[in-house]
Amino acid sequence: MMPSRATPTVTRRPDLDWIRVLAFFTLIVFHVGMFYGPWEWHVKSPREVPGMASVLMATSPWRLTLLFLVSGAATRFMADKMTVAALTKARVARLVPPLVFAVLVLVPPQTYYQVIEQAVTPVETYYPAFYLKYLSGTGHWCRVNDCLTTPTYNHMWFVSYLLAYSLALSVLLAMAGQRLRAVGDILEARLTGWRLVVLPFLALCALDMLQLRFPITHWLLHDWYNHILSFTAFLFGFLIAKSLPLRDGFVRWRWWGLALALPAYAAVAYYTWAYPFGAPPAPWGIRVPMRVVYAAQQWGAIVAALGFGARHLNRDSPVLRYLVQAVFPFYLVHQTITVVAGHNLALLGLNQGLEATLLVVITFAGCFATYEIVRRINVLRPWFGLKRWTPRPETAVQPQERAQTQAAGA
Repeated sequence: MMPSRATPTVTRRPDLDWIRVLAFFTLIVFHVGMFYGPWEWHVKSPREVPGMASVLMATSPWRLTLLFLVSGAATRFMADKMTVAALTKARVARLVPPLVFAVLVLVPPQTYYQVIEQAVTPVETYYPAFYLKYLSGTGHWCRVNDCLTTPTYNHMWFVSYLLAYSLALSVLLAMAGQRLRAVGDILEARLTGWRLVVLPFLALCALDMLQLRFPITHWLLHDWYNHILSFTAFLFGFLIAKSLPLRDGFVRWRWWGLALALPAYAAVAYYTWAYPFGAPPAPWGIRVPMRVVYAAQQWGAIVAALGFGARHLNRDSPVLRYLVQAVFPFYLVHQTITVVAGHNLALLGLNQGLEATLLVVITFAGCFATYEIVRRINVLRPWFGLKRWTPRPETAVQPQERAQTQAAGA
């Protein structure tokens, strides 16, 4: 068996924590943009912003892949401190209660306003009556071509996928153990120099071709391309989390990653403008090479994010420890706040710039307010992905260890 070369003293990566926080904050702004963009979403502004789809494509190809990578890395720090059984128990306890709570409490308001805006028949405006139909799946809320299935998880697909990948990882660890970790040593040895940029890019090119056959659905049992891509990113993050040579490699190649991502984004943005949502799709002779361009933006942005993060965001701070615990509750509530606020702000007829600014401010303010409330109420903490407070002395666990444990959430 190949001995592990992972540095045992690497117990936390503040840069990965910062990247995770910033990526989730970017996601919040992205969902505000979805309110104004042309793509289908739960509620829509009556005043669509021309070109918003091209703006959204600045982060759409890489943001969630990066989040799965960072989540895999955070899981590695947990896995190296506990047994497989303890890891499985911790992941279930961390992810299942928020998932259940979201489906039963947080997501229904999103569906309620989606029904009001989009359903052709029947429209139920009395929320208690709507909620009973939501839970029982008897709403029969339909548009011309499809019907809404309830209960549903909407944006919580990310958490359900993360739970599935965590359980799959537990199986791999139970079967392979150190042999699985040794794959990280192989990656460290192989991904040296230019290979760190080129080889994963070529792998992503192959993976992204699958989207031509298997479009993203965000449904757990019918999302083959997304599963292959996201679980690969999750496992890759797990394997390289403690590799200092690879961390330094991302730092060295960060500008090359940016140089790869920016022109690729320009091409993707133009493609999105030239073949907008709802129009006839581009010919295959264009769609196939655009998957390569998409992969270039995807991997180039990830290399840049990991490299600039390791170079400039490598220090712990009280702000980081606060945000790294807050980010999962933020994720849970942000879309509901955006949907409810967006629908009701649109009714006021405000200046669109003012309306969009208010929507961003209300969403972030609601997220902070929610976190400040739930973190102080012990019975609510598990439902928002936070550990219950225990009576043991505060000094029993060092602050950085608590923050790293929390970082292994969504």
